Amino acid sequence: MNSGQGSTGNVIAALCSLFIPGLGQLIQGRLLSALFWLVSACIAFAVTWLLTLSLLPFGWFLASVFSCISAARYRS
Repeated sequence: MNSGQGSTGNVIAALCSLFIPGLGQLIQGRLLSALFWLVSACIAFAVTWLLTLSLLPFGWFLASVFSCISAARYRS
């Protein structure tokens, strides 16, 4: 099974992480990394919301993008 960078598993994990940060890492079996990205996204969302006083999910989006990149570049 091809489990390196650019493999089908990593692409699926990256797409999952784009919607819910950390989900792709969880699919890859990296529990601590998944927890880190989910908590980071929640904190980023809260900080963005407090600073802008709106429900603009910009912080969540940034965390999602970085989580997606992390999942896509993972080499087992």
